[in-house]
Amino acid sequence: MIKNNPIFLLWNSSIGKKIIVALTGAFLVTFLAGHLAGNLLMYVGPDAFNAYAKSLHELGSGMGIWVARFLLLGTLFLHVAATICLVIQNKAAKMKTYEKDTYVQANRGSRWMIWSGLTILFFIVFHILHYTVRVDSELAELARDGRPYDMVIVGFSNPLVSLFYVIAMTCLCSHLSHGVASIFQTIGLRTKKNAMLIDYGAKAFTVAIYLGFISIPIAVYFKIIS
Repeated sequence: MIKNNPIFLLWNSSIGKKIIVALTGAFLVTFLAGHLAGNLLMYVGPDAFNAYAKSLHELGSGMGIWVARFLLLGTLFLHVAATICLVIQNKAAKMKTYEKDTYVQANRGSRWMIWSGLTILFFIVFHILHYTVRVDSELAELARDGRPYDMVIVGFSNPLVSLFYVIAMTCLCSHLSHGVASIFQTIGLRTKKNAMLIDYGAKAFTVAIYLGFISIPIAVYFKIIS
């Protein structure tokens, strides 16, 4: 029966959904680090970045990039869905009087996490339309010519696009500052001895991700890279 299915039981429990959020979050964090490493090739020059983009699109005879995209979107969907369900459950739960202060603080944090998460989701849709689907005809032409480096330059030359990118990265890294450390706690790797190391490591990782990502539109806008 479906109710006895391990996947159903995992999803139907609070702990199960927290584990799903943690594991999908770990995957997304790993993707972010790899994505940033590739993006930073913009500073090396057109040849390096174009070669990197070409290798991605030729991976697995062109199928690799699509498998990665569907895997990423599926993971993102699970992460967002499980997070929303947890927030709804937390709001519906009856808290004891002595837990009231803790509940209020956690609820505020949860509200910010879900709103920042939805902002990031909206940005991802925009980002896919902008650089993957390429609804902009100029970007589409540059892609057909095999010039992804120039495509990034043209895309971020629009100040509104760059501003939205920076705002989205701010939301993302606010999300990460709490989320990265929570991954270790949820999967049971956080202890009193390593708690401080995990917290500082999560903050350092978040700052590195933030500065790395926003540096590119800023560098394009101020023609540091062109």
